[in-house]
Amino acid sequence: MDWPTGLLGFAAGLLISVATAPVGVSGAVFLLPVQVSVLGVPSPAVTPTNLLYNVVAGPGALLRHHRAGTLRGPLTRLLVLGTVPGVVVGAVIRVFAVPGPSVFRLLIAVLLLPLGGWLCLRTLRRASRPAPAREPSPRAVTRLAMAVGVAGGIYGIGGGSLLGPILVGRGMPVAKVAPAALAATFVTSVVGAGTYALLSLTTTGDIAPYWSLGLACGLGGLCGGYLGAHLQPRLPETALRLLLGVLALGVGGLYAVQLLR
Repeated sequence: MDWPTGLLGFAAGLLISVATAPVGVSGAVFLLPVQVSVLGVPSPAVTPTNLLYNVVAGPGALLRHHRAGTLRGPLTRLLVLGTVPGVVVGAVIRVFAVPGPSVFRLLIAVLLLPLGGWLCLRTLRRASRPAPAREPSPRAVTRLAMAVGVAGGIYGIGGGSLLGPILVGRGMPVAKVAPAALAATFVTSVVGAGTYALLSLTTTGDIAPYWSLGLACGLGGLCGGYLGAHLQPRLPETALRLLLGVLALGVGGLYAVQLLR
């Protein structure tokens, strides 16, 4: 990796994480197309490189949430309990089954476009007519986390971009979801990156992460994540919900456009 590429990766990680950390999203789902289209990371190495970004970037936001005392709680444990085994299964599927990226892009677009639009509309209606929240059961949260963990292991996303909109859309406050989703993303990414590193010892091809680039992007995310988590308590719940809805629309739209090319 040369210096211009490293600086570009750092800047991308910084800008993305500042915008996404307040709502519990690491930004890896936005960094993935940047790594493929701009930084030239091949597949499947882009998946563990993205997970490495989460590992390095995660402590920035988590440190801020820890100082604020928002990391404690059952939601964090439920999400980690589901995502950790899921990411191991996803990594094995990615290396040996190699599902096509088109299927993933289609699923993300189909899921996040309507979810983001619904979340924005629901937030605007809720602002004028507050409704009681109906949170999902612990079992439903764990099952959702496991499914997201599998997707994260296959495609190198931490899962916050999926967990956040779904849980907030089900009635959970952003202030509760964001730190738990970021914690689950961090733990899942550590396990996922380690799984890919082990698989690279027994399998040929570009499977190991691009360490220097992942570290450069992650250092940018480390700074940006701390900044974003610092901003989160200063933003009203309605603004955070709208931001999460817009991010979901943005991710879904991004992958929909890639499908049409």
